[in-house]
Parts: sequence; C-alpha cells; structure tokens
Amino acid sequence: MHVTGIITALVIGLIIGALGRLVVPGKQHIPIWLTTVIGVVAALIGTAIAAGLGVSDTKGIDWIELAIQVVLAAVGVVAVAGMYGRRGSHH
Repeated sequence: MHVTGIITALVIGLIIGALGRLVVPGKQHIPIWLTTVIGVVAALIGTAIAAGLGVSDTKGIDWIELAIQVVLAAVGVVAVAGMYGRRGSHH
C-alpha cells in the first residue's frame, strides 16, 4: 500500500467515523483517533459486504455501500464508547 492509499484510508475513515458518530444520539466520550480507526474498519467491512451483495460498484456515488459503512461505524462507535466509558473515568 502506498502512502497516498494510507492517507486516503485515514481520510475516509475519519469521514465514515464522524458520520457514524453523528447518527448516534448523545455524546460519545472517545478520542478522535479511535473514531477514525472505527471508521476505517467500518469502511473496509462495509465495502466487503457491499461487494458480497453486488452493490459496491454502481453509477455515481455508491449510496448503498456508504450507508452500510455509516451504519457499521455507528454500531462500532456505540460498542467502543460503551467499553471506553466503563474502562476510563466517569463524568
């Protein structure tokens, strides 16, 4: 993987992670780097699921693939925020 591929993956991860956080109600007390990691993982898994369903390569923007990725990121944010919140300091 080239450096540009890694940077692109991080940018996409940040966007997917941020969208995942946006759709989750309330405030999540997890750091931005963790949100990015969740986003990258959700993007990779979402792309694999979309490819498996045959919807990963549609004309224009792949809305179905993006929706799968954002839902996965939201689930990831909820799961990690729950674990992270219990493990760390309580407010």
